[in-house]
Amino acid sequence: MNRILLLGFLACIPKALAQWDASRFAWYSSDAGNDFASAVPIGNGRLGAAIYGTGDEKITLNENSIWSGPWQDRANRNSKNALNDIRSKLVSGDITGAGQSVLQNMAGNPNSPRQYNPLGDMVIAVGHTSGRNNYVRYLDTYQGTAFVTYNFNNVNYTREYVGSFPHGVIAIRYTASKPSQLNVKVSLSRSKQITSQTASTSNGVNSVKLNGNSGQSSDAITFSSEARVVNDGGNVSSDGKSISVRGATTVDIFFDAQTSYRYSSQSAWESAMTSNLDKAVRDGYPAVRAASIADTTKLIGRVNLNLGSSGSAGNSDTKARLSNYKNNPNADPQLATLMFNFGRHSLVASSRDTGKLSLPANLQGIWNKDFSPSWGRYVFININTEMNYWPAEVTNLAETHKPLFDLIKVAKARGQTMANVMYGCNNGGFVLHHNIDLWGDAAPVDYGTPYTMWPMGGVWLSLHMMEHYRYSGDKSFLQNEAWPVLQSAAQFYFCYMFDWNNYKTTGPTLSPENPFTVPGDMKTAGRSEGVDISVQMDNSMLTELFTAVIQTCQILGLTNSDCSNAQSYLSKIRPPSIGSYGQILEWRREYGEGEPGHRHMSAIWGLFPGSHFAPLNSSKFADASKKLVDHRMQYGSGSTGWSRTWVMNLYARLFDGNAVWSSTVAFLQKYPSPNLWNTDSGPGSAFQIDGNFGFTSAIAEMLLQSHNVVHLLPALPSAVKTGSVSGLVARGGFVVDMKWANGLLTSATVLSRNGGPLALRVAGGTQFLVDGKGYTTPVSTTAGMAYNITLNA
Repeated sequence: MNRILLLGFLACIPKALAQWDASRFAWYSSDAGNDFASAVPIGNGRLGAAIYGTGDEKITLNENSIWSGPWQDRANRNSKNALNDIRSKLVSGDITGAGQSVLQNMAGNPNSPRQYNPLGDMVIAVGHTSGRNNYVRYLDTYQGTAFVTYNFNNVNYTREYVGSFPHGVIAIRYTASKPSQLNVKVSLSRSKQITSQTASTSNGVNSVKLNGNSGQSSDAITFSSEARVVNDGGNVSSDGKSISVRGATTVDIFFDAQTSYRYSSQSAWESAMTSNLDKAVRDGYPAVRAASIADTTKLIGRVNLNLGSSGSAGNSDTKARLSNYKNNPNADPQLATLMFNFGRHSLVASSRDTGKLSLPANLQGIWNKDFSPSWGRYVFININTEMNYWPAEVTNLAETHKPLFDLIKVAKARGQTMANVMYGCNNGGFVLHHNIDLWGDAAPVDYGTPYTMWPMGGVWLSLHMMEHYRYSGDKSFLQNEAWPVLQSAAQFYFCYMFDWNNYKTTGPTLSPENPFTVPGDMKTAGRSEGVDISVQMDNSMLTELFTAVIQTCQILGLTNSDCSNAQSYLSKIRPPSIGSYGQILEWRREYGEGEPGHRHMSAIWGLFPGSHFAPLNSSKFADASKKLVDHRMQYGSGSTGWSRTWVMNLYARLFDGNAVWSSTVAFLQKYPSPNLWNTDSGPGSAFQIDGNFGFTSAIAEMLLQSHNVVHLLPALPSAVKTGSVSGLVARGGFVVDMKWANGLLTSATVLSRNGGPLALRVAGGTQFLVDGKGYTTPVSTTAGMAYNITLNA
C-alpha cells in the first residue's frame, strides 16, 4: 500500500473501528490523561512502555532489571538456634509463643527485599493539547502494537509504538498526512536518582540520554538509556536535554536501556545499548516494525479462541464495553475473549528469553510508574508469580517460561545458603520464602505471623520446571535444567522436616496470609495467629514435589538416595483431613476461621494448580475441595482480582463450567481497569498483572485439561454453547483444536508433537470416535500425526 493510500486509510480509522475484531483490539476514543491504568501497555520482554496518547505524549518506561538496590544479606542468624524451641512450642500448643519467637528470631533484617522501580518517562511534545478530533487510540493484542490517530488543523497525525524483541528496542513512528507539518520535542525524565541527562546532534546522530541509579553510594544498580531521533524532513536542534524537530513529515524514535545487573562495566552495557540502537536505526522503522510483528504474531497466532460474537455490543470503545458489561454481560461474550487475548499479549510483552539473566514478569508484569509501588512489586511466590505463568504452557507460549527458570537458578544458590544459615541444612537443599527479588533474595519477608514464615516458595517454583517437561517432553531440559532444581528442593525437606504424630511434617509454617483463632486448649486462646505445623498446603505441595522427583528418577533412570528418600518421605506425609462441614482442613486441626472469606485458597492447592485433589484422581478430596471453595465464596472470597481468577481455575478443575462463567462475569464486571489491567479491588486500586494471567489460564482450563488424560471440554459453561479454540497444548505434547455447538463437541483434532500414548476424555464421559473408530483405550500416536475426534452418531 503506498503512502497516500495508507494515510487515507488511517484517517478513516474511527469509522472503520466498528468493523474491527472485538476480540483483538482494546481501543479508546480519548487519551489516558494522567491515568496510568488507562495507558496501553507494550513491551519486548525486557523493556516496557505504557502509552497515554495525550496531546503532548507521555510514555512511562521500564527496564526489568531496574530495582531499588544491590544484593543485601537479610538472613536472621538467630534462626538456627531458635528452631527447635519454636517447634516444641508448636507441638505443645503454645501457638502465640511460637509465633512471637518466629518474628524475633527468623524474620529477615531488614524486613523487605529490593523493590521494582521505574526507569522514567519519555515526553514527545507536539503541541496538540487541544483541538484534536476523530481521536482513536488502540492496542492490538495480536501484533503487540499500540496506535494513536487524530486530526488537528486539517492534518491527520498518527503515532505507532512497537516493543521489538528481535531488535531489543522500543520503536516509535510519528507521521503527518501533509508534508512538513510535524513538530516534535523529545526528552527523557526521571523524578530522582539521575546521574546525567544530555541531548546532542552530531555526525547525523540525534540522541537523548538519561542515566541513573538506585541511589546507594556503592554497588547501586546503574543504568543508561538513550532515545535516537530520526527525521524525514525538517530541522533538528538540541537544547542539551532534548531534541526538537520542526517541519518534518515523519519522525522515528528508537529507545533502549541497559543496566549493571547484566554487565560488569558501564562501557559493556552501553556498548550493548549502542549496538541495539545502531542496528535499529540502520534497518529503519519499517523493518523493525515488520520483524517485531512477525515475531509476536508467530507466538500469539498459535491460539485462536472464539466464545461467540458480540455484534454491535463489541463496537463500542473498550471503556464503554466495560461499563456496559456491568449491566448486560450476555450481550458481549467477546469481552472475555479479548481479556484472554490481552493476557497472552501481556505475557509475551513482559516475559521473554532476553539472553543473559532474563527476568520474569513481576507483580506488575513489567509496567510500573512508582518508586515505592504497592507491595514493592516483588516477585511474590506464594501465589502471584506462579499465577503469572499458569497460561504459559497450555496457551502455547512455552518460551515465556524461560525467564522464570533463569531466576529460579539465581534464587536456588541464594536459597542453599539460606537453608544452612536459618535451618542448619547444608546438604545441597535450597529454601525460599514468600518473596524474592531479582537477586534471588531467599530470606523471609515482612513482619507478621500470618505471612512471614512460609518456607515453601522453592517447591512451588520448582514444580513449574516439571510442568514444562510434562508439556514439552524435553528430556534434555528435565535432566540438565529441571532435575538439579527438583533435587535440591527435595533435599532441603529431607533435612528440614521433623517427626510429629508418626508423620514427616513442616513447621514453623503457615497457610499464606490466612489467620486463625487459637482454640481454648492452646495458647493464647482467642488470639488471631498464623504460624502452625503440618499445614495442608505444605503437605499438598510436598506430595507433588516428591512425586515429581520419583517420576524424574524413573524417566532418567536415576537410582540415587534422593530418589529413594522421595519415596520414603512421600509415604510419611500426613493425609488430608475433612472438617465439620465436609471441607478440606487448612491447618493440622479445625481452628476457628479468622477470615471465612479469605482470598487465598491455599488449603486446596492440591486441586489447582496441583492435581491430586482433582475429581478423576480423588472424588473424595474433590468434593471436600468444593465444600471449601463454596464456603469461601459464600463469605465473600474472590474479593481481589487475582483471587477471583484462582476461583475460576478451581471451579474449572471441578468440572463446574457454570461456576467458572459466573466468576468470569463477576471478574469482568468489577476488576479490570480501563486498559484491561487486573486490579486488587477494582479500578482505582493497585494494579496486579497476576489476575490477567489467571483469567487466561482459567478460560483455557475450562476448555482443556490434561493432568491425567487429555480432557476435551471438561467445564464448558451453558452460556458458551457454541464456539471454537485452536492451538491449546495438553501435557504430553499434544496440540488441540476443537469446535462445539449446542454445548456438545462437534469435532476436534489432536496433533501429537512427540508421539506416545494419547489418553482421551470428552466432557463428562461422552462416547466418541478417534479417526472413525470407537475409543476404548489410549491411542498409540506418531510424532507429527494428527488424530480426529468426533462424537458417536
